[in-house]
Amino acid sequence: MTDELVSFQPATGEELWRGREGDVDAAVERARRAWPAWATQPSATRMELVRRFANEVRKDAEELAALIARETGKPLWEARTEVDSVVAKVEISIRAFAERTGQRKFDNGLQGTAAVRHKPHGVLAVLGPYNFPAHLPNGHIVPALVAGNTVIFKPSEKTPAVGEKLVSLFHRAGVPTSVVQVLQGGARIGQGLVGHEGIDGVLFTGSAHVGTAIHRQLAPRPDKIVALEMGGNNPLVVWDTPKIADAAALIVQSAFLSAGQRCTAARRLIVKDSLFDSVIGAVKKLADRLIVGAPFDEPAPFMGPVIDMTAADTLTESFLYLLGHGARPIKHLQRPRPDLPFVSPAIIEVTAATERLDVELFGPLLQVMRVDDFDQAIAQANATRFGLAAGLIGGSPEQYEYFWAGVRAGIVNWNRPTTGASSAAPFGGIGLSGNHRPSAFYAADYCAFPVASMEMEQPRAQIGVGLKDD
Repeated sequence: MTDELVSFQPATGEELWRGREGDVDAAVERARRAWPAWATQPSATRMELVRRFANEVRKDAEELAALIARETGKPLWEARTEVDSVVAKVEISIRAFAERTGQRKFDNGLQGTAAVRHKPHGVLAVLGPYNFPAHLPNGHIVPALVAGNTVIFKPSEKTPAVGEKLVSLFHRAGVPTSVVQVLQGGARIGQGLVGHEGIDGVLFTGSAHVGTAIHRQLAPRPDKIVALEMGGNNPLVVWDTPKIADAAALIVQSAFLSAGQRCTAARRLIVKDSLFDSVIGAVKKLADRLIVGAPFDEPAPFMGPVIDMTAADTLTESFLYLLGHGARPIKHLQRPRPDLPFVSPAIIEVTAATERLDVELFGPLLQVMRVDDFDQAIAQANATRFGLAAGLIGGSPEQYEYFWAGVRAGIVNWNRPTTGASSAAPFGGIGLSGNHRPSAFYAADYCAFPVASMEMEQPRAQIGVGLKDD
């Protein structure tokens, strides 16, 4: 049985795409049949094909950016940066494959030669998110293909059109249609794909709730590779600095870029008490100036809507919940269009709150608190089950080193936003943010497995002890 999927544009409510859920069994069967031929291709051939894919993306860059903007609601300028990241990922993945899964041979004396090579896993399922519907799944698809795996990509059911377009560009570049497939569907299709006997691994980007469910589903199957790239309740600490305006700009970029819908977005702002009024005043003043609008508006908005009304309602309810537990509003969350999921940037102080939410509030809602000393700031930063990104603004080099050593996160920045991680570095976290398999440059690590060999051109052996006389 298949169900119909419909994608609506967050900024307008208009229908964008309509289609049917895919067939898990048929997709897996095609991928398994295609895998041996793809895996035995020279790696140079696979690399050339993904380079052709990058060229196809360049040809359709503006069309793809417009589609991303319409389906996610993000501003067109931001959608264009996502397309640029899709292109850049190809060369980064090729370089990572060479550096992290390269072949090595070394002399083993009388034992001949020792070698280390890598093999692909087989058929990998890639489950993508809606916030970066092209860039983030592409960060799994390209490394998986380069390593010799076949891929079944299930986009978020909220962004099926972008997923369909992305895979069509692989096919247009010459990657066989059975080697990379798009499988549309919701939770039922995702669960069926993850649990399918013919899948050799799952590469997931999304919420901790879904990632934990995948981990639980595959717990009895240690033979399947699982890479979980999940969200965060990310802290940003502000300490001694005379550059209040710059600090405010970094905070706004960290908390409100992409309407707060980045897994690395700052959710919690921890400020030295003596700086609190000046810093928060500057942040509020800048946040008041942010343009919230539709993707193609002029002048260009800083941020668009969140993905749908459910997300907007959850943010509204979370803001009211915090107010009901002693939090103090600094900038109220507003809904300028009750019929559409536009949400204004919101700031709320939780220093005296009786309860703080250790969840990923996926939107432009920043919780702020004041602290007296640096150790207390680090303790508050670590007061979370997540561990994706953390940042320090201000402070001395010695304090940054102390912060870096003490904070628990997979990404630790100094005087930079928590958002905007480099694809040329590993990207991942600890706790509920991931399972110690960082993506980006380190995706090569889980797209192939190392094989150790001892080799001689002719058999040579004898048993020197424990034998009866001949």
